[in-house]
Amino acid sequence: LLTGKEKRMAKIKVNQDRVTKDIAKQLEELCPFGAISEENGILSISSGCRMCRICVKKGPAGVVEWIDEDLGDCAVEKGKWKGIAVYIQMDGDRIHPVSLELIGKAKELASVIQAPVYCLLIGNRVKEKAEELLYYGIERVFLYNHQELNDFNIMTYANVFSDFIENAKPSSILVGATSEGRSLAPRVAARFRTGLTADCTVLEMKDNSDLVQIRPAFGGNIMAQIVTPRHRPQFCTVRYKVFSQAERNQFPSGSVVDMEISDGFFDASVQVLSNEEKTRQADISDAETIVAVGRGVRTKADLEIIKVFADRLGAQMASTRPLIENGWFDARQQIGLSGRTVKPKLIITIGISGAVQFAAGMKGSDCIIAINKDKKAPIFDIANYGLVGDWYEILPELANWMKEGEIWTRIG
Repeated sequence: LLTGKEKRMAKIKVNQDRVTKDIAKQLEELCPFGAISEENGILSISSGCRMCRICVKKGPAGVVEWIDEDLGDCAVEKGKWKGIAVYIQMDGDRIHPVSLELIGKAKELASVIQAPVYCLLIGNRVKEKAEELLYYGIERVFLYNHQELNDFNIMTYANVFSDFIENAKPSSILVGATSEGRSLAPRVAARFRTGLTADCTVLEMKDNSDLVQIRPAFGGNIMAQIVTPRHRPQFCTVRYKVFSQAERNQFPSGSVVDMEISDGFFDASVQVLSNEEKTRQADISDAETIVAVGRGVRTKADLEIIKVFADRLGAQMASTRPLIENGWFDARQQIGLSGRTVKPKLIITIGISGAVQFAAGMKGSDCIIAINKDKKAPIFDIANYGLVGDWYEILPELANWMKEGEIWTRIG
């Protein structure tokens, strides 16, 4: 637990020589989080500890101590680490849209501390893509362009990523929370013994270059603010559609830095033998119009009513987690913390209460229309338009007057 001063850290220490069976039992009963246990005369404090210090204040004197340490020179020299970096992921022949979203956020964060924005691009025959990035106001694009980097090899890419960090020394690094980003970022962060926060929904920058990484925790019941004040670089991953894409400028700026490729980068312990492109399926993350359903739908057969409505609207169907667990929808159609994050122009929610887990995955939508018979449902707190009533009665009426494109006129 870090205290207010960056070079101080607090911890709880157990003096094992003072532990007895009676004292251990007393402390076990005292801890409100069940984090204290005794085995073979050794008192342990688990990760369930919330540092409330009840064991220190009300427990037997001298058994459990609160230690406030001066870290001195252990804290990182922040002045040596400058800039916000974005890892650019390729999606076939195009730059993955999540990378463009992170560029926009990186520029916003960098403006707080007057820092440069970098991009890291790894691949084969991607020089043209590196030059394209300059149209987004990037100071420097660090390009590792080699035929051996054509396929994503986790070990090789981690070596290249590490070389970039050692050369550029960015203070913060933003990575898309894709399959590639989620496998690469933790491996590189571990090499530099630094922290990584996954699936951030909000990012803020302090004046001292500490990145405030905010994400839902405890099942979405709280928003945790996480900082890495004693280590650099700071890593975080962000899902697709959480932030808005950076705007493309009319003219390029900045420069492309061609990085030296060393044979030591290439790791043969993992080999890519072949690639087979999956058939692309419609992804609700890319949908402009969505009709999402929840537990207010009584039977699976009733989904046909909603599907007809969605088809008429040209919308994709989506759902909440309970309907996925019922087997009514594919997991790729789930919206929320454990599903997809969406940002459509229009989303209509039917029979969804709007729990924080669901709301976190769709609250960035341009227009939200909610249908629910409970006028106190949380979904109405974020909806632009709310229809209170039974959707079985409302939806047919909505479909009757709705013609192609007419809904846009009426809600506009």
